[in-house]
Amino acid sequence: MWTDPIVEEVRKNREEFAAQFNFDIRAMVKALQEMEKESGRKLVSFAPNVLKEKSERVEDSSQKSSC
Repeated sequence: MWTDPIVEEVRKNREEFAAQFNFDIRAMVKALQEMEKESGRKLVSFAPNVLKEKSERVEDSSQKSSC
C-alpha cells in the first residue's frame, strides 16, 4: 500500500505533540492558544451566517425559477 510522506510526517508530528502533554486535550488546547498569542498574528473571525426562515427560502427559490 502506498503511503504519502507528507501525511506520515503530519501524523508523526501530531503524535509527538500529543505525547508532550500526555494526550491531555485540555493541555494541548491551552498550549496551542498560548502559541497563537505569542505568534503575534492577527486573528480574524467572521460573524456567523444566519439562516433565513424556511418559508422565505421557498419563496426565494420559486422567484428565481420563474425568471
